[in-house]
Parts: sequence; C-alpha cells; structure tokens
Amino acid sequence: MMQNVHLAPETDEDDLYSGYNDYNPTYDTEELENDTAFQQAVRTSHGRRPPSKTSLASSTGRPVTGAVQDGVTRPMTAVRAAGFTKAALRGSAFDPLGQSRGPAPPLEAKNEDSPEEKIRQLEKKVNELVEESCVANSCGDLKLALEKAKDAGRKERVLVRQREQITSPENINLDLTYSVLFNLASQYSANEMYAEALNTYQVIVKNKMFSNAGRLKVNMGNIYLKQRNYSKAIKFYRMALDQIPSVHKEMRIKIMQNIGVTFIKTGQYSDAINSFEHIMSMAPSLKAGFNLILSYFAVGDREKMKKAFQRLIAVPLEIDEDDKYISPSDDPHTNLVIEAIKNDHLRQMERERKATAEKYIMTAAKLIAPVIEASFAVGYDWCVEVVKASQYVELANDLEINKAITYLRQKDFNQAVETLKMFEKKDSRVKSAAATNLSFLYFLENEFAQASSYADLAVNSDRYNPSALTNKGNTVFANGDYEKAAEFYKEALRNDSSCTEALYNIGLAYKKLNRLDEALDCFLKLHAILRNSAQVLYQIASVYELMDDPSQAMEWLMQLISVAPTDSRALSKLGGLHDSEGDKSQALQYYYESYRYFPSNIEVIEWLGAYYIDTQFCEKAIQYFERASLIQPTQVKWQLMVASCFRRSGNYQKALDTYKDIHRKFPENVECLRFLVRLCTDIGLKEVQEYATKLKRLEKMKEIREQRTKSGRDGSGGSRSRREGSAGSDSGGSKGERLSAQLRALPGAGEPYESCSSKELDASYVDPLGPQIERPKTAAKKRVDEDDFADEELGDDLLPE
Repeated sequence: MMQNVHLAPETDEDDLYSGYNDYNPTYDTEELENDTAFQQAVRTSHGRRPPSKTSLASSTGRPVTGAVQDGVTRPMTAVRAAGFTKAALRGSAFDPLGQSRGPAPPLEAKNEDSPEEKIRQLEKKVNELVEESCVANSCGDLKLALEKAKDAGRKERVLVRQREQITSPENINLDLTYSVLFNLASQYSANEMYAEALNTYQVIVKNKMFSNAGRLKVNMGNIYLKQRNYSKAIKFYRMALDQIPSVHKEMRIKIMQNIGVTFIKTGQYSDAINSFEHIMSMAPSLKAGFNLILSYFAVGDREKMKKAFQRLIAVPLEIDEDDKYISPSDDPHTNLVIEAIKNDHLRQMERERKATAEKYIMTAAKLIAPVIEASFAVGYDWCVEVVKASQYVELANDLEINKAITYLRQKDFNQAVETLKMFEKKDSRVKSAAATNLSFLYFLENEFAQASSYADLAVNSDRYNPSALTNKGNTVFANGDYEKAAEFYKEALRNDSSCTEALYNIGLAYKKLNRLDEALDCFLKLHAILRNSAQVLYQIASVYELMDDPSQAMEWLMQLISVAPTDSRALSKLGGLHDSEGDKSQALQYYYESYRYFPSNIEVIEWLGAYYIDTQFCEKAIQYFERASLIQPTQVKWQLMVASCFRRSGNYQKALDTYKDIHRKFPENVECLRFLVRLCTDIGLKEVQEYATKLKRLEKMKEIREQRTKSGRDGSGGSRSRREGSAGSDSGGSKGERLSAQLRALPGAGEPYESCSSKELDASYVDPLGPQIERPKTAAKKRVDEDDFADEELGDDLLPE
C-alpha cells in the first residue's frame, strides 16, 4: 500500500526532475514482439479493419490503433500498408521489395538498321572528320586537312538529306553544318585556293539561319588582302566592323588594325593615320604605335613623328619586373618557387613581349632619327633622351651604337670611332659591345695593332662575348699565329655554340696548319648548320682538293653551283678540275659558263683562247684575246696573240695591220718587228727594209744592255722584251705562238674564297663568295643588316582566322 502513498514535498518549490521518466505507453516499441494483438493484426487482416470508436485495450494495456488515452491519439496506419498485397492472405512470405520476382529483364538491343541510329552514326563520323582535318592542319599537312574537310562536307550533305526524309527541316543540326563549312573554307584558304574559300564563306554569310556569320567577312577581307585586292579588303573589313557590336572591343580594334594596314599598302596614309590614331586612343598597342610612326614618316610630318614615338614608348608592357624573380630572403620554399617560375611559359612570354617592344622602338628610332632634325646626329640625340626618360633605359646605349653605325654608312669613320670611344667608361656590357665594334673597324682598315688592342679591351670587359673573342682570333690570324687564333675561336664556341663565324674560322686555321682532317670536320659540322652556305661548300671542296680527292671536290663544287649558279669563280674552278682530269669537253663547258657570267677573268679568257688554238679554231680564239687586250691594254702579248691568230688562219693582211698597230703602240717590241719583217718579205712590201733596220738597232741595243749586266742578272728591258715576245714567235719553236691549253695553277692570293694572305681579310674584297668568313661578324656588322622597315611589320597585323 505504501507504493501508492505520495509524500508531500517539504517546500513549495517544484521538483526540477519531476516527470523525467514518465512517457506515453503509446510510443513503447520494445514490447511489440510480445504484444499478441499486434502480432495477430500483422498476420491477419485484422489490422485492415476500420478502427472502433471505442477504446480497445490489448492484453498488455496498450491502446489499439486510433485509441485515445490521456488526451493523446495513437497514430493511424495507412489504409494499405506498403509492400502488402492480397497474396498475403494466401500465406505468401513478407517481400516488401519484390525480390521474389527475379532479375530485371535485359535492356532492349539497339536496332542499328533504324534510320535514327544511322543518322547518329553518320553525324559522329562527320565530327570525327572535322577534328582530323583540324589536327592535320595544325601538323602542317595542308593537303590531308583539305581532303578531310571535303570528305566531311560530302558526308554532311548526305546527313542533311537523310534528316529531311525522316524529320522536319527544323531538326537539322545547324551547328554541325556551320562547323563543316567553316572548316572547309579555312582549309581552302590555307591551301591558297582563294576562289573556293571565298565561295564557301559566301555560302555561310548568305545563310540567315547562321547567327553571327557576318563576322566571317573579316576572313574574306584577309583573303582579298592576300590577293592584293585592297579595295574589296577594306570593304569587307568595314562590313564586318558594322556587324560586330561595340561590346566586343578587342575584335573591333583588330579589324581597325587591318583596315589601317590595308590603307598603308594602298598608299592612303591619311586614312591609315586616322585608323591608327583611333586605336591608340582606345587601346594603345605596340603594332599600332609603330605603324602610326610609319604613316607619319610616309607623309613627312616631323612633329607628329616625335609625338607618335613618345606614345609608342609609353605603351604599357603589362609584364612583371625582373626583381620579382630575385629571391629577397634565404627561405628555401620561396627560392624553390622563384626557381620554378624563372623560366616557365609565362616568363618566356614576358621576354618575347619585351623583345618585340624593343625591336619596334629600335627600328622606329633608326627610321625617324635622320629626318626629324636637321642632321641625323641631332635626331639620334633626341631619340636617346626620350628613351632614357622611359622604361627602356637600356636601349639608349644601343641607339648610341646605331648612331656610330650610321656614321659608318656615311663613310665617316672618324665620327664613328669617336662615338664608340665614348663607351669606354660605361658598364662592362656596353663597353664590350663598343670595343668589339671598334676592333672590327680597325680590322677593316688593316690597322691590326689597334684592332688587337680593342679586341683585348672587349674580351677583358666581357670574357663571354663570342664576337669579341672572334675578333681577337682574327687579329692573331692576320699575324700568322694560327694555333693561337684557333684557341680564341674555340673559346668563342664554348661561350656560344651557335657562333658559326668562330667554327668557320677554326676550319680555316686548321687548313693553314695543314690539319686537313680537322678542317674538313669543322666545315662538315658547319654545313649541317648552314645547309646552303656557298662559302662552306667551297671550303669543303677546297679541302678535298688539297687531300688529292678531285672526285669529291667536283661533287661539292656541283652542290655549290646549285646554290650559286652564277658564281664565275666556282665555275672556273670546276672547269680546272675537269681539265686536270683530262675531260676537255666538260672543262670547256664550265669555263665558257664562267666567261659568260664574268667576261673579265684573264685566266678563263687565256684558257679558252689556248683551247681554240690547240683545236685549230684560231678564228674563235681571236675574240677572247681581243677581250684580254681590252682588259689589259698595256700587255702586248694579247695583241700579239690576236695578230698570230690572224696569221694562222691565213688572213695575212689583217695580221700585218695588227702588227703595225702593235708597233705604233710598242715601238721597242722585238717580236713584233720580227714578224713585220717576215710578213713584209713574204708579201713583198717596200717597208721591209725600214723594219729590218729598226730590228737590227733594237737587237744591238739589247746586246749592249746584256753586256752591261752581270752574269746571272737580266736587264729589265731585255727580260721584258723576251716576255712580251714569247707570245708572238713562230710556230716552229716559239712558246708564245702556242699557249698551253692546261689551266695554270691559281696563285695563292688570287683564290676566290680561302684566305692565303692578310689581304684577304680586308673588307674591300668584293667577291660575293669571298673570304668574308675570316672577317668578324660583330655586333656592328649585325646592326648594319637590321635595316628592316614597314613591310615586315605590317604582315603580322592580319587578324587570324
């Protein structure tokens, strides 16, 4: 009974934990397994009966479904429980997931013969062909790319016809059609089939179903520009510009750039100026600024050229400073990051952009400096001051060196030297460049001592300057110390393996030292780098000739002639080799070709004349000896040979007239008088006595001179008489009458390419394939060759397709 007794609390305060363990028995789920009524309801349809309005208690006192107890209603179950069917009434097992029904039936197999599936496969094939065409184009195989594009176009038309038969025209894949046509037009343009490309672009542009197709008129304008149809190019550029909304600012700027370039090509510089001024005001760029300077240069506006140059320098490069790549601390993590980004793709792009900017600025400065002021020196000074005040401070020194190069072009060597000497107190890099150029200048003037001293200064300022080391080697080479020269050339190659001048000169040094195998190795390496260098080809042939391998020498000379077919010296050398091998017909062919390209080579003329004399065609030999007499009018032997040819061919009167003319020009020539006496005697002329008297007097004077000379020493007059008369003596025993048909060996200093004396290092040597390799190709020489202007730059401005 005590369990039902509740004691009163001692205080009136409520118990904080009262009712904590009380719960509604409706939510008691632990005893459901032992609840007989619940289990009966589960096994039978008892649970599906509608609940009674009266509370029915189970055996455990648990309220039935829907019963109300203590104001709380037990939740109603669903009318039909999930997973229960009428099969449960027949004693089936509890299977709410339906697992007893077995696995799902297999998927329905594709019907590959259905029209829809054929269309899908054909569409996939068209896409693959377009991709293959693009890949082939990127690999440089333009013909394959065009074939793939054409194949894609054919299959796409088949696809369109099949779609029209099955579905409505609205279901045609316009994107696929557009991509196929655009790729085909691009491949036509890449293969320079411009008419076909324009037709294909017209098909796209005229189809109103293609959105934004009007932009392709830019590509059509590019094609007309390549065809030099500038008026149509401008027309299509402007049509494209009208169809591009103003939000696409970058695209509009590029089209304006193309319009400006086209105006320059047509000579409409004022319109070009308007286009580039608009670009520089909206989005300044290096190309637009450079082309603006070109336009102002073309119209001759000095002040506008200055302003445009200042605007060009002010164009932002938008690249990071070099200080970013210098580690500020010894933090290893920071150093690793800096090392990783020091030469990544972004850094390489920054270098390329900076190099491009410097090229534009240097070219623009060289272009406008001679015209913006009264003298080019003042113009260069203005450009230097402007550059010094900009972010391109390091270019100021290069402009000063270009100023010296300009002095050289004007043959003002003193001013060039003075300008370069100003750099002697500059930093090491600039000092080395200036000293290299000074060494080069003095070398050209054959002042080898000065050239050597400035070469030493250049090397001391920058030991890793390959041009300076090459110049130093050249000065040593000129003094005959070939071993030491080779050492300098080797050091230049170690510093810069692409220094072809040093490699060439090493070969020449080895050739001088008679180390022919090493010389040949150097020239063959150089040939692998410079495949079409005539100088290298000649040196290889020369080395093979020195190695007594005429067949190889002739083979390399043939390669040389394929590169330089008009080189008369190479042709004569090849003719000489064939002549030494006994092949007179081939020798005649090459000697004649040499004479045709350069009819003033005495050795070639002499060989041809002697050849026709030996083959008894004296009439043909006359023209060559007459040519020789024009080239060397003070040499009597050529005129004697002409008279001898007339006499041999039976034209005695012409021979007599020629001998008389020779006697008037050279009255002391004994051989001429002898032939005059003989001809006058044979013909029976009265002048024979006069000529005989002169001959006796000359022979007596000759004897007197010989008596005055000591034994073993010939008088200059007598020896000259014998030399001059040797060409005109009789055929019986005279050597002058019969010139040898064999080509005489070329003298050392007369060889066309190789250097056999210090003279051949002189810059005054004008043979196009002469020994210029021994001449240093220094920074000064390279800057002279950098004189490129508008045409090269304008070609890069076209909008890529």
